[in-house]
Amino acid sequence: MGGAVSAGEDNDELIDNLKEAQYIRSDLVEQAFRAIDRADYYLEEFRDSAYKDLAWRHGNIHLSAPCIYSEVMEALDLQPGLSFLNLGSGTGYLSTMVGLILGPFGVNHGVELHQDVIEYAYQKLEFFIKTSDSFDRFEFCEPCFVIGNCLEIAPESGQYDRVYCGAGVQREQEDYMKNLLKVGGILVLPLEEKLTKITRTGYNSWETKKIIAVSFAPLVLPKHRDNSKPKAVPLPTMFKVRTLQDLARISIRLTLKKTVAGPGPLPRRRMAHSGERFRRRQAQHRGSTLLSNRYVFMSRLIPGPMDNNNNRSGTDTEEEQEDEVEEEGNCRVLGDPEEEEQEERREGGALLHEAPVNLLRERILGLPLPEPLKMYLLHYREK
Repeated sequence: MGGAVSAGEDNDELIDNLKEAQYIRSDLVEQAFRAIDRADYYLEEFRDSAYKDLAWRHGNIHLSAPCIYSEVMEALDLQPGLSFLNLGSGTGYLSTMVGLILGPFGVNHGVELHQDVIEYAYQKLEFFIKTSDSFDRFEFCEPCFVIGNCLEIAPESGQYDRVYCGAGVQREQEDYMKNLLKVGGILVLPLEEKLTKITRTGYNSWETKKIIAVSFAPLVLPKHRDNSKPKAVPLPTMFKVRTLQDLARISIRLTLKKTVAGPGPLPRRRMAHSGERFRRRQAQHRGSTLLSNRYVFMSRLIPGPMDNNNNRSGTDTEEEQEDEVEEEGNCRVLGDPEEEEQEERREGGALLHEAPVNLLRERILGLPLPEPLKMYLLHYREK
């Protein structure tokens, strides 16, 4: 499923295309998508396909198409502090984006059928926490994954504000899914080939909205031996008591963020270039600059009419005036190499920036605190 939008050459261009096609419509969803590079969740040999609007599968590892994830994120209507359950959590890509919005006081749980996929998801989660600057732009609700069949969740488990199922659900399984939801909560799932949003408006009342046609592999039914008792899947504790140390870290980081970037820092879009396209444009620009510079140099050697105002007819054509402006501009390029370099970079599509400084990290490292405490405030993240 997918192919609704053009492929991007990097993560930002993919998000641009999703926005243009109206799959991404809200700022919160856009920020979450830009903060996490989809390619990081692919195996290295398949990264070239990461920015296509297509689903990807390798063995048990699976990612839905970007347009599907966009519709899911928009339909969930996520807010800080909510509880979220991801049925068929897979690589953890969606759960990690959700965690950026839920914040430190949310709940972020996932159920996955395959042990190797859970291990893969935790590897990707650790990589994101340890290496991504996006981690410091948000207060993160770290996902917790458990192994099991999502159709065997323990009956005593709590209900959630938001639930997503990443496999095809049949009509006879719909009520089971609804019971995982709190009153006022939202369930998003592929129900009989339609991505569907179900809102629980009361204890026994629901509102249903069909979003788009989709094609998902069906849920795997539980397998039981004859006369054997089904093994219930216990979900993690819904609300655990936070330590004072943990709460202090959250508070200190939030306070420091306000002092370095104002309230509510937003992730800045990375101004990326496609290497080959940028080099091609840059070469074309250098060629045109060389020709124009040669013209300016030769024009200074060729005698011409005296250029005082008395010898001007006062009736220069617009074309002649434009030529003069162009010549003056070229003279300025000759006199300012830095301006020439900046112009070359603009030709690539955007002005290149140096790697952004992680202001929160710099502020924490500058605090008069013992080194172990600084590293705790940084979540022991690598630079």
